[in-house]
Amino acid sequence: MKSNKASQQDKRFSRRELFSVASSTAAVAAASFAIPRELSAEPQEHKHHAPLQGFKYDIEGSEGRVTAGGSAKEANVDEFPISESMAGVSMRLHPGGLRELHWHAIAAEWAYVIKGNIRTTVISPSGEAESADFGPGDVWYFPKGHGHALQCLGPEEAHFILVFDDGHFSEFGTFSITDWMGHTSPEILARNLNLPVSAFSSIPRDEAYIIQGNVPPAIPEDLRNATLPENQFPHKFRLAQMTPFRFSGGEERIVSSKEFPIQKTVTGVIQDLKPGALRELHWHPNADEWQYYISGRSRVTIFGAHGRVATEEFRPGQIAFIKQGFGHFVEQVGDEPTRILILFNSPVYEEISLSGWLGANPPALVADNFGFSAEQVAKLPKASRGILS
Repeated sequence: MKSNKASQQDKRFSRRELFSVASSTAAVAAASFAIPRELSAEPQEHKHHAPLQGFKYDIEGSEGRVTAGGSAKEANVDEFPISESMAGVSMRLHPGGLRELHWHAIAAEWAYVIKGNIRTTVISPSGEAESADFGPGDVWYFPKGHGHALQCLGPEEAHFILVFDDGHFSEFGTFSITDWMGHTSPEILARNLNLPVSAFSSIPRDEAYIIQGNVPPAIPEDLRNATLPENQFPHKFRLAQMTPFRFSGGEERIVSSKEFPIQKTVTGVIQDLKPGALRELHWHPNADEWQYYISGRSRVTIFGAHGRVATEEFRPGQIAFIKQGFGHFVEQVGDEPTRILILFNSPVYEEISLSGWLGANPPALVADNFGFSAEQVAKLPKASRGILS
């Protein structure tokens, strides 16, 4: 009987020991978890943040592709890795130069004419067709997959900037009509296009790309199919003729889908900076920003959090790319005014400026945040300033 009682006491004792050990283990574990949580509030010197990517590319300094009818230079992620959401092309056509019939499978095309005159044709999946002439300051937008062609009307060379809403797009990998027909059997072409097989013996076997054609007549010819419905969503917008937003240091014209309904994936801006101007500190919550410098020079500074800041100077023919949400500002440099073509990969324009943000907070909060006096806070701007002189 004594041995049974002792055995029961041993069991009770071992349970008490077990509970005691378990409690001690839990306490140690809790303490061990509490330490990192306390330390995590302190700066961690060993924590590494990747440096900012390069955000400058000299597109006009690249080699590009040259044909008898013109030339093209591109900047996609292969040349400019940061530019993942947009690709750009600088294209020139000689008088009569024809960017042959083609379409883009993965990207819409937005264009701004810098100089010269262009005639375009385009067809939509609904069968609606349009022919339109473009001059300096005009914009076109062709949705993804819409077949189109471009031809220079002369008398001078045409230069225009194309921007595509996918940074992986390549201008040198488009779907061109000569490439397709050149790799299709003449028998199939004859059956489809109502011509004898012999008619296709002389067509190009590979992509012609930019052809040297004849200068089109001043008055456009009628389309071959006169029964095609008239296009109800014009592909043309006269950006240069917009009334600009004017500031002490310059002005800007903004075309979003609100002003140009067919333009459903991007917003375009022409920004003019007077000598010495400052495009105030700001960011864009909803879009990346792609810039092409048309004339003049400027210095761009970007802020990418974690103390990461980078500055680059830009001159004509160079591109800047600023990621969505990155703070930035632009300082005009030199005696010549600066003109910048800007694209955002959103059909809606959004911006938050540092000045406007500070104006949207109580004075005491701003004073506490910076250690300013009430007098200093009172001198801060209360609204966005756009472009400062």
